[in-house]
Amino acid sequence: MTVDINPSARRILVVDDDWLNRELLEAYLKEAGYQCVMAGDGVLALQAAEAHPPDLVLCDVQMPRMNGYEVCRRLKSNPATQFIPVVMVTALDSDDEKLRAVEAGADDFVTKPFNSILLLTRVKSLLRIKLLHDEVEERNALLKQVLTRYVAEGVAETILTDPDRYLRLGGETRPVTVLFADIRGFTAFTEHRPGQEVVETLNSIFPELTRIIFNYRGTFDKFLGDSVMAFWGAPLASDDDTFRAVKAAIEMRDMFGELSATLRVGGAAANLGLGIGLNSGEATVGNIGSEKVMDYTVIGDTVNVARRLQEIAGRGEVLISNSTYQQVKDQVRAERKAEQTLHGRREPVIVYSVTGVIV
Repeated sequence: MTVDINPSARRILVVDDDWLNRELLEAYLKEAGYQCVMAGDGVLALQAAEAHPPDLVLCDVQMPRMNGYEVCRRLKSNPATQFIPVVMVTALDSDDEKLRAVEAGADDFVTKPFNSILLLTRVKSLLRIKLLHDEVEERNALLKQVLTRYVAEGVAETILTDPDRYLRLGGETRPVTVLFADIRGFTAFTEHRPGQEVVETLNSIFPELTRIIFNYRGTFDKFLGDSVMAFWGAPLASDDDTFRAVKAAIEMRDMFGELSATLRVGGAAANLGLGIGLNSGEATVGNIGSEKVMDYTVIGDTVNVARRLQEIAGRGEVLISNSTYQQVKDQVRAERKAEQTLHGRREPVIVYSVTGVIV
């Protein structure tokens, strides 16, 4: 990591009620190439810092309206300014005063009259640390931006709190609810249309489907051609995971019905529908692949049943397994269908068609 401490890009807030001290500090700092912002008391300093956070604060202790210790405490308690280095600059030189500065959250302490070379050395050192912190925050923000393409924002934040745990290869058995949603009629739709129109159609549908998954705090797994796979219960689990998954499915169905009524490609109605299948049970959840390329996914019979239910779902239909129904039967309206023999399974399974949520 390269640390660029170009002084002209650094803004320093100088806080002192004595104009002579402010001008002296400003002269030293500007000669070293730094930008300066002046404040004559603590209240004005907080206003300036909140309006445009500086890279460092040089703060006097004894000032009217608000002393330097209180300024420091408020800066450090504000998430927008808590990582700005604060240097207390004061004529007070006792150990008690230094202790008060440390307790207030100050990063350094300079005694008046100060040595300009020593002051600038400390400023440069603290700015280097601040820049390192800023670069880490920028990388975390980028990582969060990447993660939120796959999981809800709250899930991404949790992953970042312990990436060694959540981003390592391997899996664990977890109770989950898996959802598959497939666009019905899409094969026929693509048969006589150019690739560009097909891609544009998918790109108008998929963002709406994934938005609903994230709104209900689900984990997006993958696109499978004209299908979407998602699951609830990992990496974070909640008591209402299954209900949120079913509600997401209902909203996806309703949204797609409205979207397909208005979706026109090449001047003709798209004539598409959405079939959805959900199943709940234990599955292996984790990162599968290699250290370079991995897929956070779920595997197991629970996933296979959800996929098979999606395959037999009609246009605009949400099918759920009996295991899913038992968890939400008091919260949704559903009709039991004839038992279905799913591909790859010997015994027939009980299936319900969800019509809505009980208000």
